[in-house]
Amino acid sequence: YGDLSRRVMRTLKRFNSEIEIYSIDEAFLDLSNFSDKEIENIGKEIRDIVLQWTGIPTSIGIAKTKTLSKVANHIAKKTKSGVVSLIGVKDIDPILEKVEVNNIWGVGKQLTKFFVKNGISNAKQLKNISNTWIKKNSNVLSSRTAMELRGISCIDLETTSSKRKSCVVSRSFAKKVEKLQELQESITGYCLNAAEKIRSESLIAKSITVFIRTSPFQSQFTYYSNSKTIDLPIATDNSIEIVKTALTGLKDIFKNGYRYQKAGIMISGLSNSQESKNLFSSIKDDKIKSLMKTIDNTNYRFGRSTLSLAGAGVNKKWNIKRQHYSKIDTSDFNCLPIIKST
Repeated sequence: YGDLSRRVMRTLKRFNSEIEIYSIDEAFLDLSNFSDKEIENIGKEIRDIVLQWTGIPTSIGIAKTKTLSKVANHIAKKTKSGVVSLIGVKDIDPILEKVEVNNIWGVGKQLTKFFVKNGISNAKQLKNISNTWIKKNSNVLSSRTAMELRGISCIDLETTSSKRKSCVVSRSFAKKVEKLQELQESITGYCLNAAEKIRSESLIAKSITVFIRTSPFQSQFTYYSNSKTIDLPIATDNSIEIVKTALTGLKDIFKNGYRYQKAGIMISGLSNSQESKNLFSSIKDDKIKSLMKTIDNTNYRFGRSTLSLAGAGVNKKWNIKRQHYSKIDTSDFNCLPIIKST
């Protein structure tokens, strides 16, 4: 899924590099470089090219604000063309009247209850509510949402240059884990995964948190949960350093006699690797970077974990269940379908 998502996002960037990757299957794209007259056709072109190049069908909503574009996208999902533009719509109220308040982007459960209690049940009513009432009875986020529904942009596009601040990798085990070695294998694998992710975004990490816990739902066993955060002396994307640091933290919090259900790591304090130069860079660092690049390229071509550290283990009895795991036939040669001629 991650590989297909990256392919879709790369395709979108061909229309404009100003893109906010909102989630694995959502993005906001700046189309201000196109005229209002051609905008809907551009949307259809985007949809056609994404489908042709990736095989992924999409729905596209186009509007002057992010909130309205989400409204348009909500409508587009129900149309045959998959594309809806609200650009140039003179009277948007009939459209907003059909959008329930809980379906408005940014309006959660608690805010929905508050709005409904005060007679606001759809997007039209929120759009037309007075600023004075919102400021007095709600918060700045509600005010922004109302302004966006009026076509006034208040929520900026967070482009890909707005890098992530942390990266978390965690899993629940297929069976309970009691041995330190098995936890070390899982933490090593999570570190390799996280390090690969931040390298792909040209980021380096300043601190690492490792956490473990038992199941909170098994009353017959004592519950235990703990975490440890360690600051790195120098920010890095080096898998070996990240693994070594995380394993040090794991040893500090591990306790014998517990049946662990979940473990994970978080690397944080992320910054741009291109901008972070230190006085201690050396030929050794260049060799490490070259090694990491080789590992990443090999794993991208032949599938994740083709090249790994021995500490990640081989016979991973603790590993997550994969009965319903999708084949990675987009990035793993071993999963490619074989066509036999007769």
